[in-house]
Amino acid sequence: MPLATRTALTPELTLPPPYSAVRLREWGDAFGHAVTLASERGAGTLVYVGRFDAAEFALVLEPSEPLVQARRVLYAGMVALADALAGAAPPETAIHIRWPDALYVNWGLVGGGRLAWPQQVAEDGIPEWLVFGGMIRTATMSRTDPGVTPDVTALDEEGFSEIGANQVIESFARNFMHAVDAWRERGFATVAKSYFQRFSQDGTIRDIADNGDLLLHRASDSKAARSALLPRLALPSWLTATADGAGT
Repeated sequence: MPLATRTALTPELTLPPPYSAVRLREWGDAFGHAVTLASERGAGTLVYVGRFDAAEFALVLEPSEPLVQARRVLYAGMVALADALAGAAPPETAIHIRWPDALYVNWGLVGGGRLAWPQQVAEDGIPEWLVFGGMIRTATMSRTDPGVTPDVTALDEEGFSEIGANQVIESFARNFMHAVDAWRERGFATVAKSYFQRFSQDGTIRDIADNGDLLLHRASDSKAARSALLPRLALPSWLTATADGAGT
């Protein structure tokens, strides 16, 4: 039975050019499948899983920068994910990002983003492709009492009555195009600014280094504290928690 196939459970995505959708059945792995298709299908290929309880997708990209800088696309993807939820959120809904890759709604974890690249590419080489993957829990499938996992939530638990999995992915695709266009026209600083607007404002000055590391400037320190991005990409901080919370 082929992975990329149609079912009657969920409708197809409606995406603008240059996106090209590949739909997997409910048990598919969008992130892994996009990695295997990246060289063949190229930029704009968006692989998604046909399920209603989660928006699970992965987008193939073709960067023009060396790998060490191109990984910053993770931040553009996180901005697009947050904006996709903000556009459909009930009034007074809090949407936050926790560095580097986790997304929270009303301080409950709903999902996040991840990144893959060809392992044989040197840090100063331009990779043939990157894959940004995202997952957002749209509906609660677990029978577990929500009090057992208070730090994990889903959109339906937070009052998102007008948005489903397909709508999240479609909105992400549009917002990602806007984020990348802003990056090209005004530089990466505009992406960083949008990203940090989703953080709790505690007086700390934050910045992103050219290699994607997080820089923290505190009044008490003359030198910025640095947190390395690359080790955090090996195991996304949100992945295990959302999988456990989904009851899968």
